[in-house]
Parts: sequence; structure tokens; C-alpha cells
Amino acid sequence: MADAYIIDAVRTPRGIGKQGKGALAHMHPQHLAATVLKALKERNNLNTAEVDDIIWSTSSQRGKQGGDMGRMAALDAGYDVKASGTTLDRFCGGGITAVNFAAAQIMSGMEDCVIAGGTEMMSLTAAMGQEDMESGKPPLGMGSGNERLNINHPQSHQGICGDAIASMEGFTREQLDNAGLESQQKAAKAIAEGRFNKSIVPVVDDEGNVVLDHDEFPRPQTTAEGLASLKPSFAALADVPYNKSGDTFRKQINRKYPDLEIQHFHHAGNSSGVVDGAAAVLLASKEYAEKMGWKPRARIVAMANIGDDPTLMLNAPVPAAKKVLEKAGLKKEDIDLWEINEAFAVVSEKFIRDLELPRDKVNVNGGSIALGHPIGATGSILIGTIVDELERQEKRYGLVTMCAAGGMAPAIIVERLAA
Repeated sequence: MADAYIIDAVRTPRGIGKQGKGALAHMHPQHLAATVLKALKERNNLNTAEVDDIIWSTSSQRGKQGGDMGRMAALDAGYDVKASGTTLDRFCGGGITAVNFAAAQIMSGMEDCVIAGGTEMMSLTAAMGQEDMESGKPPLGMGSGNERLNINHPQSHQGICGDAIASMEGFTREQLDNAGLESQQKAAKAIAEGRFNKSIVPVVDDEGNVVLDHDEFPRPQTTAEGLASLKPSFAALADVPYNKSGDTFRKQINRKYPDLEIQHFHHAGNSSGVVDGAAAVLLASKEYAEKMGWKPRARIVAMANIGDDPTLMLNAPVPAAKKVLEKAGLKKEDIDLWEINEAFAVVSEKFIRDLELPRDKVNVNGGSIALGHPIGATGSILIGTIVDELERQEKRYGLVTMCAAGGMAPAIIVERLAA
């Protein structure tokens, strides 16, 4: 089997995902995707006529985010028409899956140069989700109103799932708040030291004016006292009927776990931020990299996918990590750096606890609590982040995984190639 190499990885800054508040909220999502595609082209002297495919991740493929963004963004970026594109949806896990699919095409020998990435404008999707709730439609990721599916596999809101897991697993509000504070502190240090500068490309408008050139969401002024004062975000939402049958998010979980008393721990300070953003990763075969004179930055070692309980939704990262380690023939002690998406503090805290990981190897530059989680793009962002950090620390192996709706998790292990 051939090797697949990461040549480059870029991302936009993450803008606050609220209409009227975020710097990117007025942009078209294809513009964000085109921004990172243009950057890959310019940074690597890329012959876009030889790009075999562009595999893109967008979770909410409706409205402006519909219509195969992988292809349309490439056209918007000025790529040759020969560069085809497709768009996929694995909810939050799509950004990793796009890279995994791209790597698999190269490793199979079918393709030589593939770009993978993702875009999500939460300023759009949050509004669509609110419209769905108000119109009585089931939220995204809840079986799309399939009553038979929801009888066999009841599915709830991800925030309620986070609270349910915390309640089941014995995590305290203080522990989860500490995780939120730690994310902010790590991100603040990473930003101050310029650790993201290698990958961030500014978003400019059609006139060339800079719209955003830095991550907009982090709150370095966060304190433990401030977090402790925040009210739980999902306590009221848990009991709001979202359809004509009177189903609530709490009822969905209690159908499968009738004795579980869900306590509410998560809030804006220990949950992932709502942001807009895009990311892209350039992958190539050894032969094509040599032809182009590229020096690969990392090698794809192994990839995996796994499913877990869709009712609790967020627990698949641990088995995904174990599966990808087995595929790679590695032990957890071999992994120098870990990126686990901070969808909610309980996800990363449970991951660290269950795998008995040293905290100084996990999310060393902060995570989505501090930086935000543009759903379809986050996985690709994390892969770029871990390559950058492996290079900065001159370490060898990095593992990236994240939870996704439906109770899934993709995972990937990369190996830094020495300069």
C-alpha cells in the first residue's frame, strides 16, 4: 500500500458565529472555503489542473451551504475546471473523514493529489436550527424525524447528552469548569507565542480588504470565578417539546436510561464555541510530491471509524482511539500529542481519564472551548494543528479524534517527517 503525505495545511481564523457580531458572519461560506483553497494553491505553486479531487465536509448542507461546496468553492478559488470536488457529512467528524478519504484514495494508488477540508458557518446553521425548533422539525442529527429509528435508538440534543454523560460518570461542575479555564489559558499562550501563525490565512473581501486575520472567539480574561457564576445552558432546553408528540430531549435519553437523573453542568464557558471557519489539507503521493519538489510534512499512519451509543452520542472517541492505535500497531505511550475535540468539557475530560493520558500531551494549544468549533471544518483544523505542533516540539506521532452526532468518531494518526 502506498503512503499518503500531508504537504500543507491551512485554516481561516475562526469568527464569532452570530449574525451581526462575528466578523465573518456576512460572508458567503463558499468564500471561506475558497480562501483556504487559494492559500494552498499560492503557498505550494499548485497546478490545480492536476488536483484529482477535492473532498469537503459541511455538516449543514442547506441554503448557502448546500450545492457541493467542494466543487463550487474550487471554482470560486480559480481552480482549473479539471479539479473535481465532492462534499460529505459526518456531522462534527466530517473534517477528519474528508482527510481520511483523501488519504485512502492516495494509499490505494487511485489518486496522486487530493485536497481535503471543510467549512461551517455556524452563524447560518444556528439560525436554521432555531427555525427548525420553532417549526416543530426535529433538530439535525436526531434521525430526521424517523420515529422508528428514534424508538430503537432515541437521540437527543448534544448538550443534554454531555450533561447526561457527566451525571453518569461522576464528573463535577468544578472539574468541567477547570477544563474550560485550562482551554482558555492554553489558547491564550498559543496565540501569544504565534503557534497558529503558520497555518492561519486571513480572510479578505472581493476588494482585498482584510475581514479577519485572527481568532475572534477566545476569552483570555476568563476566570474560575466567572465560570462558576454561569448558569447551565441546557437545563431549560431539556424539557422543551420539539415536536407535536411532546417529545423532549430529556425524555429521549430517559427512554433508554430511565433511572438516570440528568444534572446540568455545561454552559457557554465549558462547551465548544459557536464560530465560522474553514480549513484545508493538501495530500499527495510520494511520486507526485517528488515531481512537484514538495517536502512532505507528515505521513498518514492509520485511520479508523467507530460507532457507539447514539443516545449518549459523545462517547465514541475513546474506542476510536483504541481502534486506530491497534491499526497502527502502536501503544498510547507512543503518541506524543493528542487532539480530542472539546465539544463539551466532559468529552475531553472523559477521554483523558479513560485512557489515563498525561494532560500535558492533550490539546496543548487549547481546544474548541476557547477557539470554537465550526462543525464541518474542525477535524481538518485539528489535523493541521497537530502537524504544526509536532513540528514545533520536534515530536513524532500525533492522534486526532472527535465525537460526532449519531454516536460516531473518526480518528487518524499522523507521523511528523523530520525536516
